[in-house]
Amino acid sequence: MNNSADKTMDGPDAQIASEERLAALFKKLDTRGVGHLDENDLRRGLARINHPLKDAEQMLRDLLKAVDTSNDGLIQFSEFKVFFAGAEKELYRIFNSVDSDGNGNIDRTELKQALQRAGIVVNPPEKLEQFFRSIDSNRDGVISFEEWRDFLLFMPHEPSLRTIYSYYLSTVNVNPEGDVNVSDEVNLQGLGSLSFFLYQTPQGPTPEVEGALRLDSPTITKIPLLDVPLVSWLWPGLGYFFAGGIAGALSRTATAPLDRIKVFLIAQTRKSAVDAAVKGQAAIAAQQAARPLADAVASIWRSGGMRSFFAGNGLNVVKVLPESAIKFGSFEAAKRTLARLEGVEDVKEMSSASRFIAGGVGGVVSQFSIYPVDTLKFRMQCEMVDNGSRGNKLITETLMKTWKNGGLSSFYRGLPLALIGIFPYSAIDLGTFELLKGHYAKKEALRTGIDENDIKLPSWMTLVIGGLSGSIGATAVYPLNLLRTRLQAQGTAQHPRTYTGMWDVTMRTFKEEGLRGMYRGWTPNMMKVIPAVSISYLAYEKGKTAMGLK
Repeated sequence: MNNSADKTMDGPDAQIASEERLAALFKKLDTRGVGHLDENDLRRGLARINHPLKDAEQMLRDLLKAVDTSNDGLIQFSEFKVFFAGAEKELYRIFNSVDSDGNGNIDRTELKQALQRAGIVVNPPEKLEQFFRSIDSNRDGVISFEEWRDFLLFMPHEPSLRTIYSYYLSTVNVNPEGDVNVSDEVNLQGLGSLSFFLYQTPQGPTPEVEGALRLDSPTITKIPLLDVPLVSWLWPGLGYFFAGGIAGALSRTATAPLDRIKVFLIAQTRKSAVDAAVKGQAAIAAQQAARPLADAVASIWRSGGMRSFFAGNGLNVVKVLPESAIKFGSFEAAKRTLARLEGVEDVKEMSSASRFIAGGVGGVVSQFSIYPVDTLKFRMQCEMVDNGSRGNKLITETLMKTWKNGGLSSFYRGLPLALIGIFPYSAIDLGTFELLKGHYAKKEALRTGIDENDIKLPSWMTLVIGGLSGSIGATAVYPLNLLRTRLQAQGTAQHPRTYTGMWDVTMRTFKEEGLRGMYRGWTPNMMKVIPAVSISYLAYEKGKTAMGLK
């Protein structure tokens, strides 16, 4: 034990300094200046000082219960001072027990040895480095008492080295990029629930702090156990993939009939409406322009009723699960990587250019991964004819026919167009969504006086922003997607034409159908993309919130 340090903590000067520090801290937390703290005050105050506990809702409530000894739902300064003065003293004693050389700082070796002496197994070994870096806020390679105190002061329980490490594991969610997010999720090995470190007494005092935990602490009422969300501790990034995959599957299934109509129209090469427009016959042009949509619905219905409108939806779901998961997951990873390169800790502070790049990266990676399934889906839909094969038989026949026409390369026809198109689409789509979302949060923060990080996007706003960003992106790159789809569907029953490559399909389409032909099927696509993108983003945001992901 560092005796000089004890004198520093126990002396009258230190007591005065501690009270002044706690008074200043209370003032910072009291954002309304009313002289007490309720749950919302505590949340806003922790966000104001950027404390990692600001996002852990359940632990905030537990902290309020622990400090509020009068049980009136408010924390008075007298209650605040008693609780945190005792907590600070206990944390200081534990700090000194870990600081074996008594130099006033804890290095990695001292922390590792202290955990080993306490019988705490750190697995995997990288978790120790993450634990250390979470507390070492100034990244100078050592943990000062101030850093130790600031990180652990708000633990709503009696500290020990074992419970401190459990607190870290259960509240700090380190994603694959090394950023630290805090949630109520539990990341414990063998502990199993939040109640372990909040309410259970360790099997014995940690050896190096024997006798250090004898101060009276407020009594905390036990609450129900909180189960461990497997996805969070197995791999935090996996949550993004699950949220994206589920969102994509829901949105594509809901809009499958519109997608079916769009592909049907793209496969058609009739140009009667264009000819009428060129000849100045506006009324005829308008009538014939509307006819393809009605003809498409009638033709699809004749080929198998309502079931025909969902042809290829099974492949679409199989495709969209990995596609959406990779797209959203890659986008989140790219955002954090680019934010780190820009030198900003919060992805909300990154530049718009980086948001666009991150969106493009997500789109390119996902498109390349699922392209063969995409091709099979389009060709299957274009092989549907009256009294023809259906279901798995049609999928098998289409698969074999495509393979015979060129092997593996035939499944990647139009890939360059897809990659050219997907980057600007994803950049506009995802980038615009994040930009508008951030703008809304800033505007609401100014209007309400609440910290920007505490602004929650309403469901209706998520729908509006998602629909707008998706529509803009889809319209911008629609001609590229039409040409790509025709390359994929060439040689099928509904699109028997074949092409030599990108230039051939572009020239023939433009020459025969003009610019209007480049947007064939755009109407059902817009009818599809607005609900599809909206549902996708809404489900994704809700999924991230449910998993405690940022």
